[in-house]
Amino acid sequence: MTNNTKDNGVPTLADVALHANVSTATVSRCLNSPERVGEKTRQRVMKAVQDLGYAPNFGAQALAARQTNTIAAVIPTMENAVFARGLQAFQEELGRHGKTLLVASSAYDADLEEQQVRALAARGADGILLIGYDRAPDIYAFLAKQQIPTLIAWSFNPEETRPSVGFNNRAAMTELARQVIGHGHKHIACVSAPTASNDRARERVEGIRDAMSQVGQSSSDLVVVETPYGIETGERAFRQVMTESPRTTAVMCVNDVLAVGALRAAREMGIKVPDDVSVTGFDDIEIATLAEPPLTTVHVPHREMGRCAADMLIHILRGDQDGHTLELATEIRVRQSLGPAPN
Repeated sequence: MTNNTKDNGVPTLADVALHANVSTATVSRCLNSPERVGEKTRQRVMKAVQDLGYAPNFGAQALAARQTNTIAAVIPTMENAVFARGLQAFQEELGRHGKTLLVASSAYDADLEEQQVRALAARGADGILLIGYDRAPDIYAFLAKQQIPTLIAWSFNPEETRPSVGFNNRAAMTELARQVIGHGHKHIACVSAPTASNDRARERVEGIRDAMSQVGQSSSDLVVVETPYGIETGERAFRQVMTESPRTTAVMCVNDVLAVGALRAAREMGIKVPDDVSVTGFDDIEIATLAEPPLTTVHVPHREMGRCAADMLIHILRGDQDGHTLELATEIRVRQSLGPAPN
């Protein structure tokens, strides 16, 4: 039996081409730019790849093309379903273009994020997705020097010039706060993630203050409790709010997970939601509809954001565009956790 593989038995690109009855150039296009190959041909090539157990030598490809076909993403945490949903769509869209995704989690640690960015650049990432704008200027300077395209997601700031795909956190929370104020609430508290290096959380807190100012309330009256992300931390923060500011009638949380923690604390404290205190969240992940009562929140188009971010990075890498800013719309989802302020 004829053996068309290397002497060491490892199948080659030529083996795949022979098996699929196509040229080596077609195999290469199918692996690196599948959208440029017809469906029937692509299926035939990929079957040959599977039959032979072929694994492309991406190191050699990278040396030849000066690209690794790898896109990196550094996210704050893998425990938040918000990022998981968006990254799934991001990866799916990259895969359609023959790109592989590498993900790192910084655990909201700025120093760790910088280490990860440098490590991913050293591994040859063709582009990097970052969450939010907040980070040291040195990181942006490093990426620019390395000529690695960088895209910001989960944030939109009209005053920023960096390419981004996201939504206006401040405006979205302002709209939700208007709804809360419209229900007669004057004594409002906010349970927030730490804002020092998190522009998304900081903008959401400022959005509540904007809404209060617009109706003549002093924004300094807003009670803010900062806490790490989590259901238990949200529970503790709610208890702190109600202990230190018992007149509070609405607790606005900067994400749904903190809000679910607040709902649990309210039940254990004998506080009725929304009869005694209203609770709101942000993100509209699945837990928002499963909560008791269902959570009033801001719906964020996570999957659309992930898909658009991948598409923009692909175009930047191809040289089709230098990158621009894309703002996505959010929606207020009013559910049973928001009610009129008690008399």
